Amino acid sequence: MSETPWLTVVGLGEDGPDGLSPASQDALARAEIVMGAARHLALLPGLTAEAVTWPVPFADGVPVLLSHRGNRVVMLASGDPFWFGAGAVIARHLEPGEWRALPAPSTMSLAAAVLGWPLERTRCFGLHAAPLARLRPHLFSGQRLLATLRDGDAVGELAAWLTAEGFGETTLHVMEALGGPRERVRGVQAERYALQDVQHPVCVGLEVAGHGAVLPLASGRPDTLFDNDGQITKRPVRALTLSALAPCPGEHLWDIGGGSGSIGIEWLLAHPTCAATAVEINPERAARIAENAARLGVERLQVVTGAAPDALAGLDAPDAVFIGGGISEEMLQSVWAAMPKGARLVANAVTLEAEVLLANWQAAKGGDLMRIELAQANALGRKRGWKAAYPIVQWSVQR
Repeated sequence: MSETPWLTVVGLGEDGPDGLSPASQDALARAEIVMGAARHLALLPGLTAEAVTWPVPFADGVPVLLSHRGNRVVMLASGDPFWFGAGAVIARHLEPGEWRALPAPSTMSLAAAVLGWPLERTRCFGLHAAPLARLRPHLFSGQRLLATLRDGDAVGELAAWLTAEGFGETTLHVMEALGGPRERVRGVQAERYALQDVQHPVCVGLEVAGHGAVLPLASGRPDTLFDNDGQITKRPVRALTLSALAPCPGEHLWDIGGGSGSIGIEWLLAHPTCAATAVEINPERAARIAENAARLGVERLQVVTGAAPDALAGLDAPDAVFIGGGISEEMLQSVWAAMPKGARLVANAVTLEAEVLLANWQAAKGGDLMRIELAQANALGRKRGWKAAYPIVQWSVQR
């Protein structure tokens, strides 16, 4: 570990040198090289060190920065480098002790101060390169959100997206160049958005309002949320299946026979650190799984197009596995062999042949075997009667 880090990451606000701490000013005075975006370098006109402009896209600048290892280098970043900033990206390429960070107030902190919002109760998002749908699970009336955006045009795109999702009544607090002489704050309703002169850097505070569909918190979300061709685990069975799968933070699911992706997506909605791999043999359904996930704002989903068990080769080990289709002796043998100790398996069967298979495996491996029989009230002439669905046998077991 180096005693004197060669790299200092300096957080910089829109007030330029006036907002720098003594430690940040000292780092800049001692630096041989200062590297940052053109906007950041322009905020520090009195630099005596060699100035290197960070290229676009951002990733192209990482090897340039690392090439200066051994010199006294300052990297400029917006506000707090480790709060939706570049610090974490750079740290992945460095050993402990190679850098130190000197943060300034983050954009989120400045925005919360302007709006009077308690930051600990406000969800924050960095949407420079992320899709707007990342906000989707958090849209409900009364929710407050803060999001940094790519540029002024992206604010208009956000307003249009909110309106299309049924949340056009949302108030947008458009905040430009917070903390500097160009600071400007304006409020507008999403469905009436018409601002044409929004300047970068920009942050938006959302006070969510409207009558769009809110994603329920419980497992077994409405079937209508998932675009499908009929190949979907229906809501009541999905709720029972997710209960048996029992997602925990940080866990990875194999969803074999993904269909519409409803099981994997609900697994991901359980916690932001969960991950899932959906395996689907039909290319159109595989594409639909990815589209459903993107529209509902979930992350950490890998979609594999191919036939299991061959398509399982090389996948990260699962903490839980769901088999929703194509159950066979070969499938169960392969999945069981691939599951680490303690992993959970849930398999649903509809056919008599699959029921027998699961009954035999339950007798050999243990676990719970449950028969699910559901019926819904339907019109029967001028009255109503029960229409039964095919019964489902569910086997759940821990390896």
